Amino acid sequence: MSTPSARIAVIGAGVLGTATARALAVRGAAVTLYERAGFGAGTTGTTFAWVNSHAKDPFSYHALNVAGVAEHHALRTAGGPAPDWFFPTGNLEWAADDVGDARLAEALDTLTSRDYPWRWLGPDAARALVPDLRVPDDVRRIAYFPEEGHVLPLPLVARLWGEARDHGAELRCPAEVIGIDERAADVRVDLADGTSDTFDLVVSATGRWSARTAALTGVSLPMADTTAPGSATVGLLGYTSPTATRLDAVLTTPRLNVRPDGGGRLVVQGLDLDGDADPAAPPPVDGPHAAELLDRLAALLHGTRGARLESFRVGQRSLPADGLTVAGRLRPDGRVYALATHSGITLGPLLGRLAAHELLTGERDPLLADFAPDRLTGAAPDSFAELTRPRFAGQQ
Repeated sequence: MSTPSARIAVIGAGVLGTATARALAVRGAAVTLYERAGFGAGTTGTTFAWVNSHAKDPFSYHALNVAGVAEHHALRTAGGPAPDWFFPTGNLEWAADDVGDARLAEALDTLTSRDYPWRWLGPDAARALVPDLRVPDDVRRIAYFPEEGHVLPLPLVARLWGEARDHGAELRCPAEVIGIDERAADVRVDLADGTSDTFDLVVSATGRWSARTAALTGVSLPMADTTAPGSATVGLLGYTSPTATRLDAVLTTPRLNVRPDGGGRLVVQGLDLDGDADPAAPPPVDGPHAAELLDRLAALLHGTRGARLESFRVGQRSLPADGLTVAGRLRPDGRVYALATHSGITLGPLLGRLAAHELLTGERDPLLADFAPDRLTGAAPDSFAELTRPRFAGQQ
């Protein structure tokens, strides 16, 4: 067990890394944050950033995400800088046809049994929340989730890292970690520039590179492949020019997901187009995929006709091989703690706090009971069932 004065290295300056650095520094640890490229340069920078606990099973994973949503609300009201990173303005969702509506209703019954807040709205009530919403004529009911919302990832990272720095955390960037040796009294972290530092503990928060970081310690941590075109771990995200539409909620509709991105800009996602996502060849902002997304946007929201895409990104999702969060020591008696999850935006502030508490006190929160890395470490990747897109796509 360490003490609050522990020297702790955190690797990765995305939302998980900065949240952990903040939580540790606030509690008095001496924190050094290592980042290879820049804040949010990895998975955090290519995410739909929807805060929710939709279709997240088993129940322990759902409960963890519910707590993650609550953590955002708590952080937003905890004082400090203006809350310009989390917008708990709700989510609206409807189905494409009667079959889809029945499936949605079944999913909502499950959420009701879990006391997850939602209610049906008619089209007029939905337009009262989103005045420029175009509801298809055949849609009679819309599910509304009032406690959900969206995050602007880089302002969130700025909030987390700023408070970590205020409490003494130090940044090394650019700094690529190429070795971790926990065999001696101190854990040695080796860097690509030939230097080394020593710590009491190390936290890996390297997103889709988590398997590579774990391998530096001699541990196999199976993660889903994020490079295969059309796989469950990749998806297309379009970022629009400023629009004149009135939208502050998240929309998850049959043909298009949309959230605000500040300054009138929107993030758009068509899940059925993700099969064409190739990390090695992002589509052009003036190509057929962009045109299709913009046509769908104009059909969904007044005031968006004439918008263009300013950027088109291929999001690469950090996904442990069984689809669930990893949070814990890579070896039960080791000194390297790993954080990896597909729900990084929803869970970031919560996992940072829970990880810091465990590292500094030795007490593991019951919410993390099912998410220790040792359920995966050392297993062959082909021992896990193939991941399917409907369960994971778009959920953060």
